[in-house]
Amino acid sequence: MLGVDVFYCGALMLCWTRLCVALHVSHGQPLIPPHDPEMTGDHYAASSTEAGDGLEIKNHVPHHAPCFVDDILAALREAVGSGGELTNRSLTLFGICTATDDPSGSVLFELTKEASRNGLEALHPAAVHLSEEDERGALKLTFDLPQSPSLEQKPVLLLAFKSPLSGGNLDFMFTSQLLQPNTQSVCISGETQYMMLTGKASEDNVHQNWRISADTKSPDMKQRLRDVLTGGKSGSSIGLIPLLLFSGGRGTDTRHTHGSGSSQTSSFLCELKRFLGDVTPRGQPESPPLQLTSLQSMPPLTLGVSSSDTLLAGLINSSALTIFSFSTCCSMSQVHRRELALSPALAEELRQRLEQTVMQITEVIREEDVGHRAAERLGRLRELSAFPKEEPATGESQYRAFLLLKALQTVARTYALKRGQRTARAGPSSPGGANICGLRSLTVSLERHLLAPNTANIDNCHGTCAVPLVNPTNHAVLLNSHIESERAASRSADERPPCCVPVAYEALEVVDFIEDLTQVRPFENVVVKECGCR
Repeated sequence: MLGVDVFYCGALMLCWTRLCVALHVSHGQPLIPPHDPEMTGDHYAASSTEAGDGLEIKNHVPHHAPCFVDDILAALREAVGSGGELTNRSLTLFGICTATDDPSGSVLFELTKEASRNGLEALHPAAVHLSEEDERGALKLTFDLPQSPSLEQKPVLLLAFKSPLSGGNLDFMFTSQLLQPNTQSVCISGETQYMMLTGKASEDNVHQNWRISADTKSPDMKQRLRDVLTGGKSGSSIGLIPLLLFSGGRGTDTRHTHGSGSSQTSSFLCELKRFLGDVTPRGQPESPPLQLTSLQSMPPLTLGVSSSDTLLAGLINSSALTIFSFSTCCSMSQVHRRELALSPALAEELRQRLEQTVMQITEVIREEDVGHRAAERLGRLRELSAFPKEEPATGESQYRAFLLLKALQTVARTYALKRGQRTARAGPSSPGGANICGLRSLTVSLERHLLAPNTANIDNCHGTCAVPLVNPTNHAVLLNSHIESERAASRSADERPPCCVPVAYEALEVVDFIEDLTQVRPFENVVVKECGCR
């Protein structure tokens, strides 16, 4: 299990036993700033200047997505198949042309082993420049590197795409005296998320700028190369997020403690985000994302050691749909202790409920053929939230177990609705084929960069209100009788007929991770529970 403690000096260091992530800090400011609604997800701060005949684009420190480094480490850990070999999907994911002929294949395999045993160190360039290099039309990437003893090791440069690629398969070449070998090929398809280049160790630690030429054999592909490097927005920003990886992190600072609670909680939250992305049904075509800020919320409830058993018991027993906001929780620039202080009785109830729900979701994953990765991630989440067998649960394990229970309750609810819809479609039709007033599924999309799951089934009411009326009020009964009597008398009733509308709702609960706080925001009257004629 991964563990992280944080200290500040010239760089921000996040360390495991053999895994140390070094993120450059300027003027005491963390690499990943607090959430800015104007700079979410994968944006960069960019500036442009004229450089010779071409445009030079400079990107400063990335405002990258939550869990960025953790997601890369997870991708490396999962790159090896059940037989211990690199899968074709893994080769495509990292832009490797072949597993045998390409030296990058063996490098990737070594990285997967280092990531699995927490033996990687990572370093972010402070800035990246893109400019025209020469008359051949090659492009030059320049990476400004912070001072770091890690540069004495042999690094791997990982370039992460900020958005999915389109336009077919591409083959590019990268050349530099700092690469080994000096020229390396990358094969890109629509499934590629990273490009991987192997560098040389710097014996004198003076290479504060890496310059790499990017080119393609086909003149027709020059513009596609530029589009890849700029994200298709020439003159605006770099379309890649760079990261330097080093094998065998030294972990020289003695203040780093393997397996600390705060470290496990940060890793847990990132793993939870990935798991929810795996198991959330895709279902209907995606609609434009909606912002929850347009809804009115009840006063937020703070989760912590001061939370009462009454509040926590209510949340544990709540059937409300739960959404997790990961806007700032997993940035890894700040790691705070998050704890609960449950009574022994409530802690035991939480433990039992969690065990039952894990078994239920394990069955759902198997029956719905969600995939082995979801099962593996569920197992890891279970480990990270496990209560000690002999001693009372620690505060942070209670906190993680509570969040996992709420997430799995939402997953169980989602698949129960999905199965109910399948049963309804397969069942006999109503008499006469009438479209009787009733509950219908309605899935809406939420802000993708902030929430997991990023969809919510809020349901809606559809159908006609014909006799016998469904769940009517007295007014609806009298109104319908009046309209029918007017029709019987061959008169036109100038009244609206009873309508099929929601008559009962459930709340939507959003768990927000805000710096050192965790809050639950209840949004009342969001999910339709019952329909009726009104």
